[in-house]
Amino acid sequence: MRKILHIDMDAFYASVEQRDDPALRGRPVVVAWKGARSVVCAASYEARTFGVRSAMPALRAEALCPQAVFVPPDFTRYREASRLVRAIFARHTDQIEPLSLDEAYLDVTTNKHGIASATAIADAIRADIRSEVGLTASAGVAPNKFIAKIASDWNKPDGQFVVRPAQVLDFLAPLAVGRMPGVGRVMEGKLATLGIATVADLRARAVQELEARFGRYGRRLHELSLGIDDRAVVAERPTQQISAEDTFADDVPLAATAAMISVLAEKVWRAAEREPERVARTVVLKLKTREFRILTRSQTPVLPPTDAAAFARIALSLLDRVDLPAHTRYRLVGVGLGGFVDRHDAAIQPELFADD
Repeated sequence: MRKILHIDMDAFYASVEQRDDPALRGRPVVVAWKGARSVVCAASYEARTFGVRSAMPALRAEALCPQAVFVPPDFTRYREASRLVRAIFARHTDQIEPLSLDEAYLDVTTNKHGIASATAIADAIRADIRSEVGLTASAGVAPNKFIAKIASDWNKPDGQFVVRPAQVLDFLAPLAVGRMPGVGRVMEGKLATLGIATVADLRARAVQELEARFGRYGRRLHELSLGIDDRAVVAERPTQQISAEDTFADDVPLAATAAMISVLAEKVWRAAEREPERVARTVVLKLKTREFRILTRSQTPVLPPTDAAAFARIALSLLDRVDLPAHTRYRLVGVGLGGFVDRHDAAIQPELFADD
């Protein structure tokens, strides 16, 4: 039986800004560049009460909360805060799987201090983050990653929630199916047409029925409804690929994916910067249609992208290679970096493309 923590920093970028500038504390802070094409990177809890959310167009955020203070992102400071938090994790376990700068899974089944209680470890980590980094974090404690991630959102901000093995089925039963990984608005609607609104409803359906309708994902949904998630916490290792994706609230035309591509490109680039000795050579674009058809397009330029903006430009250019009808609607978009090589090897690669 594993003991898994999911630690999630509270409104991370906005909280760093409020920590470093006392004048921002208690005010609605939106981390974003102002402008027609800008999107929200993060919003403080004060701004969220007005409906401001990450990945929202900045103009929409400004309309929802005219009194918001817009602060341009400073990823150097955010990475430094993330490094300090990661060092706190490492005092307890080497089994750390970062998901982004502001969240990670930890396997504390066997830990460096021999502490039997995962709850006590989560308490200690959150206390150290508060005292040493000046930020707050929320934690989920559970026997697997799926439940731990849901639990970490239960008592946000600055909270903690524990789901013990004997509580798993009861904890999951009343949850809306939209809380499950991969269940966006479209899938939630498909399940609703079958009379499935909660995890308990899903659990009551035969796995054969779900698999017939949704393929392998139907079987996965059935397993999750029973609290089954055997994925191990995977500690960091040499990067082969980094990607991020998001499901739209409503299916959108191809052109409307551009803003999210830029947001995801920034997120992926920040993750890639954690390994400065490695360079990505290939840019990948992923799309999923309303009908769940998955398309991928990729490009390996002569010179790899050198910053997030260049990465985003290449990813956006791949939209021109999507040849589906104009009326096609998309439920998900993702971007990725692949083909990682050592920086020294990347430096000599262009010679392969030089003229004779």
